[in-house]
Order: sequence, then C-alpha cells, then structure tokens
Amino acid sequence: MKPERWKDPANKLFPKQVGFTSPPHDFDAAPTDFLRIAPETVGAHGRMLHVPGYAHQLSQRVDNFSLLEEFVECMSNNGADVCGQVGTNWSHAGGKTPKDIRAFCDRMADTYETPLHMAGMSLVDALRAMNVEKIALNSVYYWPDWRDGIARFLRDAGFDLLYAGNFVDLGLYDTQEQVNALTWIFPGEHAAESMRRTAERAPGAEAIVVNGMPNFRRRNDDGSDGLPERMLARTPEVEELTGLPVVSSDTALYWNIFCTLETAPAKGHGRLLDSLEHA
Repeated sequence: MKPERWKDPANKLFPKQVGFTSPPHDFDAAPTDFLRIAPETVGAHGRMLHVPGYAHQLSQRVDNFSLLEEFVECMSNNGADVCGQVGTNWSHAGGKTPKDIRAFCDRMADTYETPLHMAGMSLVDALRAMNVEKIALNSVYYWPDWRDGIARFLRDAGFDLLYAGNFVDLGLYDTQEQVNALTWIFPGEHAAESMRRTAERAPGAEAIVVNGMPNFRRRNDDGSDGLPERMLARTPEVEELTGLPVVSSDTALYWNIFCTLETAPAKGHGRLLDSLEHA
C-alpha cells in the first residue's frame, strides 16, 4: 500500500505529482512536454525501464511487462498521485487486448493506490470519450508488426478502422530501413503531409489517430532545422489542415493524467486537451 505519509499534503513537494516511465534506450520528452503545459502546482518525476540488450522488439515488451508494476510500486512509494507509461506498443504486444490492459491498470490502482495510464490504452480512452467510431491510423515510423499490432488493438476496442498506414505506406519513404535510420526524428513538413495523406485515404473518418512518439523538426525563421517536437506541438496545425480531431499517443496520455488529477493544461494544444475545464 502507499505509505501513510503521502496522505498528508504537507509532506508532498507538489500538490499533484506525476510519475512517468518510458521504454529503455529512449530519452523521453514526455515529462518535459507535460510540465510545459501543466499548472505550476503539478510536478513530474521520471523512471526509465531498464532492459539490458534492449532492441525495440515486441517480444521484449512481453518479456519485461512486469517492470511496469515495479515502476508503479516505486512511484507509489515516492508519493506520485498518478503514473503515465510512454510507449504505445506495450499495450498491444503479445496479443494483449484493451480488456487485458484495463484489468492490469485497475489492479495497479487497487494494489498501489496509484492509477496507471498506458499510452496505448489512453488512445482508446480518449476516442471513447470523444464518442468517435470511425478512425484512420497514421502509424508514422512504426515497423509493420508494430503497425499491425496497434491496428488490431484499436479494432479490438470496437473502433471502425478505415485505414492504417505508416510512413512507407503513405509514400513518404521507400523503405522501413530509411525510416529507422532517422531514429524517430523527421522533417517538420512530414507532420502535415502524412496527416493529409491519411485523411485522403479515409474520407469517412471521424478522427485521426497517431501512435508512438514521432518527433518533427521545428522550422526556425532563418529556415534552419530546429528542435524536434512531438504531436503535442503539431496537433493544432494538423487539425486545421484536416478538419478532424487528431488523437495522438502523447496528447491522449496527458489527457488521461489531467483527468485523474482533476486539473487542466494550458489551452492551445488541440481539441482533446482543450476539452478539459477542471478547476
């Protein structure tokens, strides 16, 4: 159980405290992005999963799934109010279904008195909250087995998936090897162009889903490549372009966390996050 001392707000550094974890071998932007849009009364703490020899294989997610419980226990002991798990693939790897993940997250909350939100499941939660049924999946950099896994997971959740394609399917790159060589960071224009092509391939979609944590380089005034930015920064642009709500793994995860904390982020980050109006 969570240590008794954390029930006294005077013992906490922040009134609302969030613990994040990410896959091994990825310096993760989630804690930084989350804090940039959160009220100053919210604090964030990170704990990376440790898997020696990690090679981004779905089988390694399955073999090390128990590390997520270790993470929640650690954050509960440290006084976190809610935990966020970055990495969409951890929800569907090994054939897990939304029902499986919901049961696991419920058990974490019951056992450690600390809710856990997983990125993959957060996509489902957010789409359901928006009453969306017909969706298109921009699977960005995902390898074919990753793409097929999250597509299956979304179908298992009951959504009508009209299209699912990665950057190769969308014609932005010729091979998956070219995509992999960029290590999750892509030219800034690929955010809008990939979203435009996804919308064209699914004219009946009610929302576009973006899995994973792709980064798109910001374009500075002088025309040079700037900082990598995730979908959090690009969502307003691509929603205006497509006329559709865009639900990505990062914004869905933050939305779930803010809902649990009963607070809201700064405005201007897309329809999903802007829907929050907590006091």
